[in-house]
Amino acid sequence: MESLPEPLLVRILASVPAVELILVCRLVCSQWKALIDSTALWLLKCQREGLAGEDAEEEGGANWQMLYFLDKRKRNLIKNATGEEGLEHWVEVESGGDGWKIEELPGDFGKDFPSDEVHQYFVTSFEWCRKSQVIDLRAEGYWEELMDTIQPKIVVKDWYAARCDAGCLYELNVRLLSETDEVVAEYRSETIALPQDNEGEWNEITHTFTDYGPGVRFVSFEHGGQDTVFWKGWYGARVTHSSVTVEL
Repeated sequence: MESLPEPLLVRILASVPAVELILVCRLVCSQWKALIDSTALWLLKCQREGLAGEDAEEEGGANWQMLYFLDKRKRNLIKNATGEEGLEHWVEVESGGDGWKIEELPGDFGKDFPSDEVHQYFVTSFEWCRKSQVIDLRAEGYWEELMDTIQPKIVVKDWYAARCDAGCLYELNVRLLSETDEVVAEYRSETIALPQDNEGEWNEITHTFTDYGPGVRFVSFEHGGQDTVFWKGWYGARVTHSSVTVEL
């Protein structure tokens, strides 16, 4: 391929899977290494997969290689989001009343979840129950340069519901933390009250962190609730399908 014009060689290399480009093709020769490290190749890959418009420019300020790998890496960073593993991966911050419990959907006086992939939920008791998870972004593959310069969106979602026959309270608190656990940015919902004799529908709450500045290394996710009728057992807020994703 030495006789091929470089623009044509870039188009050919852009058809190769990204991992093979980095681990194999980049080692072939100095010319291939330079082309694979170039902005032109990764912009072309982004355009082919709909991650960049046809009018996007090489010198537009974006690191197209980083953005390409970021999109491929997108996944839910919350572990055990629906209770399939009990309370594994969660830290019980508060276990008031009778503490946390996992139940099968739709549950007593409950409604089915909007997605067929979700089968269980966590439920709170007659005093405040809170649980948390801390996500190590570096351990999940989001390196310092990416977080400090690109500052990709950090999208947080959670789902909550009440029994039809019992009111409840729900709260969500998410913090972006530095290496030394300093709070770089924070989202704290209001205390959401669902009345007794409600419809039992599932509600989604979401927040997107943007332009949060350099230094973010961890995401602390905490949510919880309680019932408002103070019945012994598990009549409080139900939560499931929590998610934290890092996105373009």
